[in-house]
Amino acid sequence: MPSIERARRRALEAALAAEPFLEDVPAATAGRLATHGHFREFAKGTYLFHQGAEAPDVCFLLEGRLEVSALSPTGRRALITLLEPTCFLGYFAVVGDIPRTASVLAIEDSVAWAIPADTFLSFLAHEPLVARGLLRALVRQINVSQHVVEDLLFLDLKGRVAKRLLQVVSPGLDDLAQDGATLPASLSQEDFASLCGGSRENVSRIMSDFARRGFVERRERRWVINDVAALARIADL
Repeated sequence: MPSIERARRRALEAALAAEPFLEDVPAATAGRLATHGHFREFAKGTYLFHQGAEAPDVCFLLEGRLEVSALSPTGRRALITLLEPTCFLGYFAVVGDIPRTASVLAIEDSVAWAIPADTFLSFLAHEPLVARGLLRALVRQINVSQHVVEDLLFLDLKGRVAKRLLQVVSPGLDDLAQDGATLPASLSQEDFASLCGGSRENVSRIMSDFARRGFVERRERRWVINDVAALARIADL
């Protein structure tokens, strides 16, 4: 086995053992997933899968950065979220026996461990604690979706922009980033606007206002957050 693959497999086994999805099972049980599947490399700009396609596997992201997006019936694209290592993705369609609900694009060179759908489902059937962990993950996903709906109902666009800025650098919002946190250069203005649920023009006006007030600033094509506390107040956090 080449040294690069050996190193990746060790990293995979360690990451699986630490994954919240598998927190209730022994490391050896989690490690069994590392014996079923294969590494897949995705160059920047390639899709892992497309919305509406069949779901032949579940992936576990080890390296890189991914963008999850969806298309409306009229073809309008909306960014849903950004994913970083380590995390499972694609299990929603496999467990639900439905087509992929979103498209996933590599926005950096990425490496994932792909587990065939049948293998993953068999693993769940024989490991009740893993199935329970999956249910927790699904509930968390539903909870995130509910919070997005609540933001649309209870926050104005300025509040949503402030909250999304903080979520990009502190996804769970449990531990807010420090002043000076930087948004990724790969996050375009259009994508950020779709995360906020507003038009690019309106979100740009709000960002300009935040910059004028010293909350954020633009440095070398990236937004830098200068006042986390001020944004948290605007976002009602």
